[in-house]
Amino acid sequence: MKIAYITAGAAGMYCGSCMRDNTLVNALNQLGHEALLIPTYTPIRTDEEDVSDQHIFFGGINVYLQQKYPLFRYTPWFLDALLNLRPLLRWVSRFAGGTRAEDLGALTQSMLEGEQGYQKKEVTKLVHWLTDNLKPDLVNLTNALLCGFVRTFKQHSPAPVLISLQGDDIFTESLPEPYKSRCLALIRERTQEIDGFLATSHFYADFMAEYFAVPRQKIQVVLPGLNLRGHGGPAPAREREPFTIGYFARICPEKGFHHLVEAFIALRQLPNTAGVRLKASGWLGEHHQAFFQSQVKKLEAAGLAHDFEHVDCPDHVSKVRFMQSLDVLSVPTVYREPKGLYVLEALANGVPVVQPAHGSFPELIERTGGGLLAEANNIDDLAKKIHTLQQDPMLRRELGQRGKAVVHDYFTAERMARETLAIYERFLTA
Repeated sequence: MKIAYITAGAAGMYCGSCMRDNTLVNALNQLGHEALLIPTYTPIRTDEEDVSDQHIFFGGINVYLQQKYPLFRYTPWFLDALLNLRPLLRWVSRFAGGTRAEDLGALTQSMLEGEQGYQKKEVTKLVHWLTDNLKPDLVNLTNALLCGFVRTFKQHSPAPVLISLQGDDIFTESLPEPYKSRCLALIRERTQEIDGFLATSHFYADFMAEYFAVPRQKIQVVLPGLNLRGHGGPAPAREREPFTIGYFARICPEKGFHHLVEAFIALRQLPNTAGVRLKASGWLGEHHQAFFQSQVKKLEAAGLAHDFEHVDCPDHVSKVRFMQSLDVLSVPTVYREPKGLYVLEALANGVPVVQPAHGSFPELIERTGGGLLAEANNIDDLAKKIHTLQQDPMLRRELGQRGKAVVHDYFTAERMARETLAIYERFLTA
């Protein structure tokens, strides 16, 4: 089977969706299929081997210039190709956080308008390459925000088009009005042309069916899987190490880093918590430096700065080492997380988790048995649940080992790929 898997680069960030897409495509290829991971906007960034194609469509510089300046809607393709060079896109991505919300809303609307938008030339390029060169049996988009080109594509190809739903509402809800309402209406219109959908949790399938006005039966669920290489090996002995709470995700408000900082401060007021430490790692962008520093100041004001450590965003080996240095992981997201790969990564190394009782987390905790749930957005309850694990080493060990066994048995890249292929085959044999 030849599969075009079209993903969205995350402006130079390590992104859970990019990592999942990269892992899935790699696993599809290992099963003997021809799957191509095609980046849009910017190159993807992953801490594993990057298997994405060198082509980049809807390059971030080109789509922005075509949005702002009519001249660039008519420039020759060879000039556009110069603006799609990977080093240039990576450099420009550093400044993406400074894009005005109003500009982003207008650009998103135009992209969803597809052949009627300012990026019509980019639609033509992608459709031409897919239909004349790649000729896939099936196309899988990584999110619904990429669906603007599908109408034109279907005029030239019989290949079914599927969309993986893994965070689309989070971006859409961040847009200012009137763009949020316009973009949601466009997505609901354009997704009527989509053959099927895949979601990363049952929660998200149910939620997105209503949010995008899609029949629930059109959405299939494939839970995430990991490339377990390196995970779960012998951990360094930590008997004399202080109890360590870990955070591993983008360091930003929506991932709830501030909630964990506040819970850590509250935890240290509880009995027998002297010496408990907090470690944080994950992508920290320039536009979130002020947020991060404000959290460090909270810790300083509480006299806990010496019990906090920030570890630079690591490669895969360093990520595993970071996980194995923890006693518990918590990423108390403000939004309802559709995936939660960091939960699986922690459990893959025998580290239990404490997560808010919303989004995909209840499913993951129930399926793995690897952690505790805290009331969402309740700092005191989060602190109490972490305190429970800190005070009960036997429970901590039991949850970690149970979760590790389930992740290594079920939450694998191969299982994720096989379940995805089974869904693909239904559309190819219909």
